[in-house]
Amino acid sequence: MTRRPEIRIALASALVAALVGCGQNNSYVAPPPPKVTVSVPVQQPVTRYLELTGSVAAVNSADLVARVPGFVEAVSYTDGAPVKKGAPLFTIEPEPYEVKLQQAMAAEAGAQATLKQAQADFDRQSKLVTTQSATQVAYEQARANRDNAQASLQQAQANTRLAELNNDYAHVRAPFDGFVTAREVSVGEFVGGGAAPTVLATIVQSDPVYVNFNISEQDVLRLRAEIARRGLTRDDIKKVAVEVGLQTETGYPHSGTFDYAAPTVNVSTGTLVARAVLQNPDRVLLPGYFVRVRIPVDEEANALLVPDVAIGTDQGGRYVLVVNKDNVVEQRKVGVGPVIGDLRVIDTGVSADDRVVVAGALRAIPGQKVDPQAGATAASR
Repeated sequence: MTRRPEIRIALASALVAALVGCGQNNSYVAPPPPKVTVSVPVQQPVTRYLELTGSVAAVNSADLVARVPGFVEAVSYTDGAPVKKGAPLFTIEPEPYEVKLQQAMAAEAGAQATLKQAQADFDRQSKLVTTQSATQVAYEQARANRDNAQASLQQAQANTRLAELNNDYAHVRAPFDGFVTAREVSVGEFVGGGAAPTVLATIVQSDPVYVNFNISEQDVLRLRAEIARRGLTRDDIKKVAVEVGLQTETGYPHSGTFDYAAPTVNVSTGTLVARAVLQNPDRVLLPGYFVRVRIPVDEEANALLVPDVAIGTDQGGRYVLVVNKDNVVEQRKVGVGPVIGDLRVIDTGVSADDRVVVAGALRAIPGQKVDPQAGATAASR
């Protein structure tokens, strides 16, 4: 019992000695800087595009109407089938018009005979009046008869032409190559008798096709400045390629040329109506489709691109993280351009030799050091 205080004193002394020893040999060591992957921007040629939305329209589309009254005698096409220009489509009771044409032709022949006789009588009176064998009155009468016969012949010829037109209108033909919609009348139905013409069907030309789109006023100003800078003429502009893609397609697989631009900007919408024309042999682009439109604006020989994932956004706009020569992270505000593949064009804020953080951005805090690891950025395609 008498040794317990001594044991306690000895343990306390040993603990104090241990604590004093630790304080002399231990010191704080800062953690190593975090590792991030950096790469310099890719330099490559870039074509800048104006990207819009548009709609496909037929170059030609016409309602086939009954231009003469009568009963539909025949329908000579299959609904929805392609037809060539001049192909017969509808026949409207042609016999009455054929008979009227024959009547007109007979009347024209009679007028020609009457004129021939009147001309002969006039020629005879002309000779007699010169020898004073006929009176001036007879000569004047013969000339009047000849002139009336000429007028009658002209009237008969006009009637024949009108009868030919009506007879031709009885046979409705395709005005151009295209596809004809389902017929809207039946065989035996009376058409063409009302105040408004009777629509028989509609024919649509699907090759080539138009693509209509609207360009904003700001883009119009930019395009006009670029056109002036490059010294392009009106004919040159019509050679500008216009690329088109459907909503379900990747990229812009269809190509055409710029065709038309309205002379004025629409005040209510602030846009300019424009149009491209595209060949469409396989009828991939149907009139009425909404499409994506891309027009090349200019080309940049050495654009700077960085991975799109390296670009951040805050209240101040877009930025990238750059590691300076002291391996300290800096935040750079950047102006961005279009996305090309996995890369995005950087217009302002980054130079060609800057080391941009492309991976590990969560560990890169502006103002603090990092351990940059060189990485490669693949060129866009």
